[in-house]
Amino acid sequence: NEYKSYLRMEHSSLSYSRAVAGLATVISIGLVTLYFFISKRKRPTTLNPEKKVPLKLIEKTKVSHDTRKFRFALPSEDHILGLPVGNHLSLIADINGETVIRSYTPVSSDDDVGYMDLVIKVYFSNVHPKFPDGGKMTQHLEAMKIGDTIDVRGPKGKIFYVGDGFYEVRSPSNTRSVCGKKVGMIAGGSGITPMLQIATEILKNPADDSEIFLIYANQTPDDILCKDILDEYEKDDRFNIWYTVDRAPETGWKYDVGFVSQEMISKHIPPPSDDTCVLMCGPPPMIKFACLPNLEKIGFSEDVCLKF
Repeated sequence: NEYKSYLRMEHSSLSYSRAVAGLATVISIGLVTLYFFISKRKRPTTLNPEKKVPLKLIEKTKVSHDTRKFRFALPSEDHILGLPVGNHLSLIADINGETVIRSYTPVSSDDDVGYMDLVIKVYFSNVHPKFPDGGKMTQHLEAMKIGDTIDVRGPKGKIFYVGDGFYEVRSPSNTRSVCGKKVGMIAGGSGITPMLQIATEILKNPADDSEIFLIYANQTPDDILCKDILDEYEKDDRFNIWYTVDRAPETGWKYDVGFVSQEMISKHIPPPSDDTCVLMCGPPPMIKFACLPNLEKIGFSEDVCLKF
């Protein structure tokens, strides 16, 4: 009798354990399903190519003596920006009675819900002899107070990164595909932000085996934007970066000095192939006189050299 009682107790205990385990499994599956639903559900988007949308400045961070990170709130905490990877947007402001429009690429993405981040170099007046008035939009942003608003419109652009090393160049009459499993990037100054946008998209996806080869040109090492992000990305084997500056310190600089050259491109960007393309963004003279002619000399065709 005692043995039978023992067996009944063991059976009850086993049944209870199985019930608890089953309930835990159901709860786990439910939580995973709920998380998947919440994270994947379609969120409202902010940008509208047909009209301006006002965004409120909620945070401003001093990155360096002339660089700021501006964080703008989206219309709700549930909104995403709605900017395809490879595209940019316009900031629009009335400055001294003039409507000023400038294009920028955020350093945030649609993974960031409820806000948009811009990293912008401020061009102050009476600093650069060729531009004594400085930058109208960047100085306007610098003068903004927390709570002020600015209008945005977009998306804009013809380049779309569709994933797994493939890009689309779209126009109203045509869409063509470009393969860039090995993607060269040449950026000058604030032209780094479109490159960061695409690099972020690639590197956050372990299944994307694209390789990135970036040449980044600036006036001095102190002018390098988003250096902390670039340093972090360099820890990934898929990301390779080389710097060049106009003026380098006398000691401690291990990169190039001078304009982007044919030799520099040959050393730090893969040669032309069926799966190689080159993205460029920077001052027009850099693109016209340093990038395109040297890429052509190396053998790159115009249709795989994409300009932002």
